Amino acid sequence: MANKIYLDFEKPIAELEAKLEEMIQMAKEKNTHNFDEAINSLKESIQRLKKETYSNLTPWQRVQLSRHPERPYTMDYIRALCEEFIELHGDRQVRDDKAIVGGFGRIGKQTIMFIGHQKGRNTKERQYRNFGMANPEGYRKALRLMRLAEKFGKPIVTLIDTPGAFPGMEAEERGQGEAIARNLREMFRIKVPIICIVIGEGASGGALGIAIGDRVYMLENTWYSVISPESCSSILWRSWDYKEQAAEALKLTAQDMLKSKLIDDIIPEPLGGAHQDPETTFQTVKQVILRDIEILQKEDITQLLAARIDKFSRMGVFIENPA
Repeated sequence: MANKIYLDFEKPIAELEAKLEEMIQMAKEKNTHNFDEAINSLKESIQRLKKETYSNLTPWQRVQLSRHPERPYTMDYIRALCEEFIELHGDRQVRDDKAIVGGFGRIGKQTIMFIGHQKGRNTKERQYRNFGMANPEGYRKALRLMRLAEKFGKPIVTLIDTPGAFPGMEAEERGQGEAIARNLREMFRIKVPIICIVIGEGASGGALGIAIGDRVYMLENTWYSVISPESCSSILWRSWDYKEQAAEALKLTAQDMLKSKLIDDIIPEPLGGAHQDPETTFQTVKQVILRDIEILQKEDITQLLAARIDKFSRMGVFIENPA
């Protein structure tokens, strides 16, 4: 319990759970059942508080949950879902971008090409993975792997979790914008089913570069937007202090995205977030993937591609009434 990480809005829960831990420890030390009633009552109070807290989350609080340091990352999903996984490296032009991982994974009899952003758990890993911010070679690697999946007729699953594409000068020199734009164009043409899932942060073109698919999902406590709340706040208010207002205005939560018809559905998370019960999260995601692959593989590829193009073409369309 002492090592558990709590966010700011979870502090009331943390206090009750600390009291519960103390009470349980006291009962063990005194070897008595006199505390059983109080312990059960406190457990019920904690559960009620959790339900109340997590059912009334603000957009900014969901952003915080999406960034929780214990939240599962792409490789966690791959290891949990796949009985076998072969990672593939390099874009065949520059180098292997560690911020994007990909390879063939097997779930039962189904072989899938998994591609996703990968963050790090500690400082060394975060530097190694560049904080999940891909360079152009990362997006070129992703496209190379998609074409490989297409060659062998294997479906593609992308797992999106990035604060954005890497904005450094060297990334721009190597064609960051072009690499992302090429992915957007080519993903409309890939002749195998594509399922895209936002598992954490979905920021800007960095996310969109691997997010064109036949099915697009978001986990319950994730966000997807053209810009992060902090960056939006710094542009509009010239300060990060208004990030909560920015998160509200951006309409970036999974609920907002579904309401705007920008995603197909929301994948539910355990109470408190995916990190509270990763195994349940993995099983839920696995069921969605296998269900959709079975459906999509039965469709005619020409119709599948036409539907994919139409899906994104309808986004943002509106009719303006004449004055």
